[in-house]
Amino acid sequence: MLVSNPILPGFHPDPSICRVGDDYYIATSTFEWWPGIRLFHSRDLAHWQPVGFALTRRSQLDLRGIPDSGGVWAPALSHAEGKFWLCFSDVRALTGPFKDVRNYVVTAESISGPWSDPIRLNASGFDPSLFHDDDGRKWLLNQIWECRPTGNTFAGIMLQEFDPVTEALIGEPRKVFAGTELGCTEGPHLYKKDGYYYLFTAEGGTGFEHAESVARSRSLHGPYEISPHHPLVSARQFPDAELQKTGHGGIVPGPDGRWYLTHLCSRPVGAEHRCILGRESAIQAVDWPEGEWPRLVGEDGPRPAESVEMPWATGSESSPDGDFRDSFSTQALGDEWQTLREPADPAWLEILPEAGKVRLKGRHSLQSTFEQSLIAVRTTSHRTRVRVDVDFQPREFQQTAGLVFYYNTKCFHYLQVGWEENLGRVVRILSSDTSGYFSPLTQPMPVTDTGTLTLAADLTNGRLQFGWSSGAGEFQAVGSSLDATVLSDDHVIASGEWGFTGCMIGLCAQDATDSAPWAEFSAFERLALNPIHETSATRTI
Repeated sequence: MLVSNPILPGFHPDPSICRVGDDYYIATSTFEWWPGIRLFHSRDLAHWQPVGFALTRRSQLDLRGIPDSGGVWAPALSHAEGKFWLCFSDVRALTGPFKDVRNYVVTAESISGPWSDPIRLNASGFDPSLFHDDDGRKWLLNQIWECRPTGNTFAGIMLQEFDPVTEALIGEPRKVFAGTELGCTEGPHLYKKDGYYYLFTAEGGTGFEHAESVARSRSLHGPYEISPHHPLVSARQFPDAELQKTGHGGIVPGPDGRWYLTHLCSRPVGAEHRCILGRESAIQAVDWPEGEWPRLVGEDGPRPAESVEMPWATGSESSPDGDFRDSFSTQALGDEWQTLREPADPAWLEILPEAGKVRLKGRHSLQSTFEQSLIAVRTTSHRTRVRVDVDFQPREFQQTAGLVFYYNTKCFHYLQVGWEENLGRVVRILSSDTSGYFSPLTQPMPVTDTGTLTLAADLTNGRLQFGWSSGAGEFQAVGSSLDATVLSDDHVIASGEWGFTGCMIGLCAQDATDSAPWAEFSAFERLALNPIHETSATRTI
């Protein structure tokens, strides 16, 4: 079976892979999105199914007020002594010279939890991981962050022993690897094979220069020799490769005895070469003969392959978070949905399963890092259709609800139902692209129907077209198509800020009056399809 990359499409960065018997697991970063650390399971490395999240309680994670792209970075998943170990960084500040970060580890006997409350490790840098040596000792690795103006901010990789009995670090930390000429050395993972310690690190930054490096040593504490085939994977020299920004990976033995590397990647679109879907997860086959260095299978050196042959896998490829419909018929939101910075609470979110609705009580604006009434799913295809029904009856201009394509508090396109003094209920667009907030419409569109509206959107290779209809009426386009490529790391970073997530499709409500009715949403669907086509009942939007 030929398995296409990415195996986890959409915003699923920093994949850390772990094998337990015949089962494989991946953990991915979630940043400011709640719950924290998304988990996946597979039996064959080809078909992946979501199995929930690790950080699901307020006692495990507090994200209120954290900046965009802060929060949960780079989980590292491992298994030893009959339980799972999961390290992660909680980043509280990331702009300027400082990284205010705390590193933690949580444990669980089952991948589905319950996961323990976090054990605090250190704060010297980010991307922690645990190495379980064959003598039973455990070692923490993490990137060292240098904040002095004259220093190298990515100052190398630190190693320190972790005592699982006292749940504390012991001994002195030691810098064991300074990195290669690629710089920005981070994301360390340590493995032992054939008498060598192999250190895998992400390098080159998270953009188009990204790479995965390998070094090894006979001694745990080094010195570490860099692979002669450096880097292991990178698209930095292959601008025509479909998978770009490749790096930050982990490795496991597969069912066929060959090794497999999971790593992050991105797929650019449009003339600006921007990655709307964010950083995704891909897999590569690796040749790793005894005593030799690992290398990607094939003749293209470190070039990431668009597909990987897995002859033992059968059936059609799985695509987590592919086509998705939600009739809101259960008591809780499914794992496809996430909220911003805090868990869903009955004070602002209710599900009415018998009616097939989710209700949102408006709170802060889309620029808030505290109380947003927003639920969202990932955008997983460059050609996506979205539909949702909404019943919302605003009475003031400060009361809004609707459908949003959201990157962060400064980058979004929002199709909202609102109110205007001279028009009553209206449909309008609010957009932001780091330069400020604006409306692409000259005038909002009045809504004469008093009932439920259908909001719609077509995302087509970097262009986003909104539309709406009421009752049995035809769909109407709302303005011209918008530039969706601003909903990307690339646009945010070009504006001088950090961005590490991806475009999310959200349902939301805002209220500055504390008196707005609840917004009721139903019949949500996200489909990876061609654009909406003209029919007798609808027209292209």
